[in-house]
Amino acid sequence: MADWARSPVRDDDCPADAWAIIDSNGQIRTHRTRRATPDEWTWVFAHLLIHLGLGHADHDRPEPDQPACAANDVAVNRYLQSLKLGTPVVELPASFPGMDDDALARLWRREGVPAEYDGLGVAGRRSDLEMARWNGWGKKPEWSELFAAGLSAAAAAAVEVAGGARSSLGNGRGRDKWDLALGWFVSSYPLLGAIASSMTIVAEVELARGWDIHTAAVNASVGEIYVNPLTSLTLSEWRFVMAHEMLHAALRHGERVGGRDPYLWNVAADLVINGWLLEMGVGSTPDGALHDPVLKGMSAEEVYDRITTDLRRYRKLATLRGVGLGDVLGHPLPHAGEAARGAGLDDIYRRALSTGLAYHDSARGTLPAGLVEEIRALDHPPLAWDAQLARWFEEHVPAVEKTRTYARASRRQSGTPDIPRPGWIRPVELDRLPTYGVVLDTSGSMDRELLGKALGAIASYSRARDVPAARVVYCDAAAYDAGYVPVDDIAGRVQVRGRGGTVLQPGVDLLERAKDFPAEGPILLITDGQCDVVRVRREHAWLIPRGASLPFTAKGPVFRVE
Repeated sequence: MADWARSPVRDDDCPADAWAIIDSNGQIRTHRTRRATPDEWTWVFAHLLIHLGLGHADHDRPEPDQPACAANDVAVNRYLQSLKLGTPVVELPASFPGMDDDALARLWRREGVPAEYDGLGVAGRRSDLEMARWNGWGKKPEWSELFAAGLSAAAAAAVEVAGGARSSLGNGRGRDKWDLALGWFVSSYPLLGAIASSMTIVAEVELARGWDIHTAAVNASVGEIYVNPLTSLTLSEWRFVMAHEMLHAALRHGERVGGRDPYLWNVAADLVINGWLLEMGVGSTPDGALHDPVLKGMSAEEVYDRITTDLRRYRKLATLRGVGLGDVLGHPLPHAGEAARGAGLDDIYRRALSTGLAYHDSARGTLPAGLVEEIRALDHPPLAWDAQLARWFEEHVPAVEKTRTYARASRRQSGTPDIPRPGWIRPVELDRLPTYGVVLDTSGSMDRELLGKALGAIASYSRARDVPAARVVYCDAAAYDAGYVPVDDIAGRVQVRGRGGTVLQPGVDLLERAKDFPAEGPILLITDGQCDVVRVRREHAWLIPRGASLPFTAKGPVFRVE
């Protein structure tokens, strides 16, 4: 609040018996000849500023009369006494009434102001406050709101000092509006409070300039929000920005991009998040923030599918980072005192949002259904790639069904030794045995660890489904047909032959035209994503490294190996 108040000036208009007065614009005027110690001036200035913080300068309040002025001074001095700040310049009573200032003013209008509570201000017989027309730039500050934000920041700083996160309260960070905005969530908004307490704000001009950050960006892996300290926003707008970036991190938008265009995915997530924040009434929307009411109720995936039909328009839109730049960063930015690259933040975000949802009550407003669904979905993380691959095998590679036959008798039961019973057999005809095709990228860019994990998983699932052999085709610059390979050999003794470029289409064509490969046999393609466009006309799936993407829109499911 002191940042918004004007520097004190000596003024001949200050009453002769006054120490200082303050107007509703935050301008403090002191008596020209008054002399006092630093502790006494501290008490005087704090007394005047608390008047603003308690709302005594609000324009909707009536002009204070003498009882109201005395009641206001009592409220200020009672609060200031609890702070033990400075040295009083007036003689204070032994105790103060416990009533609020409005009730006290009504009482004293009826019964008169007791002598011990009269003249406790710093402006003599006049009111400490003067109402004035706002003559500053922009919107007049909301003193009560700034006061509340300052209290929140002080409380958060005290908790950090007690927990060892900060060495002292006097590091200057609490005065920044983005810090006040983040602290507000800790004290006043349970849904995002736990996440706010785990985030770190990095406000460096050179960092913002070097990475073209217009307003803000976020990296979820280290829990850092990068802000441009030169961007001028109100405290309410900073709350919107902080909530926007925290939801990006908590909902793991950076990890959910998959094979999509990263910038357009960022735009889609922005449109969804901003719609939620507007619906919840969190802060004020900064100029230029993305929002389209037509997209209300849609998920980020649905919005992405929609905006990709109009690339020319949406590529010109700006995120909080800037035009053509996503504010969801895939890596942390280097800066002085950067955070340790810890693990487990995904679990922290998930628990924080789930706990915040449990503590969020209707008094703070209802939440958008889409946001509630996404938070609840965090409690059920997606299946790992190997589990997804196993499900694909179960669906498209049916297991061999055993049958009974009298051609091979089973052991006779001891209770009925004279009754022959059929034995279990599996079909031996080759065309009835289940199989599938594997198109394996063996180019120079292919990672051997990926090959090992993928082939090992394939071999184990094949044995579980009683698949005796799979049709394997190696592809780099050309296709090499290895024929039917026993599943036990796929993981251990398959020799990769080619190490040239990556062209997978010939291998797919070879399988689709092979007369000894079933027409309904599915195909599994294993690649690092650095390949040409591939068209598969039958059931198929892709196995690629986590973080990689295909240079085209895949028709079949894509499993990402970690």
